[in-house]
Amino acid sequence: MFERIDYIVKRLDGDYAYLVLKEEPLGDEKCVARALLPVSICEGSNLKYEMMEYELI
Repeated sequence: MFERIDYIVKRLDGDYAYLVLKEEPLGDEKCVARALLPVSICEGSNLKYEMMEYELI
């Protein structure tokens, strides 16, 4: 639950971002509210999810 997971921002759509696992870029998208993500993200940004927080890497 608290392990690190790396994501790539595949696309932004209004108040939501669609993320894919970095090691499976063609896999399923995960929809996340942009309010939970760092403000400075853009399409193609790399994020890590750890300890229930997203961080830009």
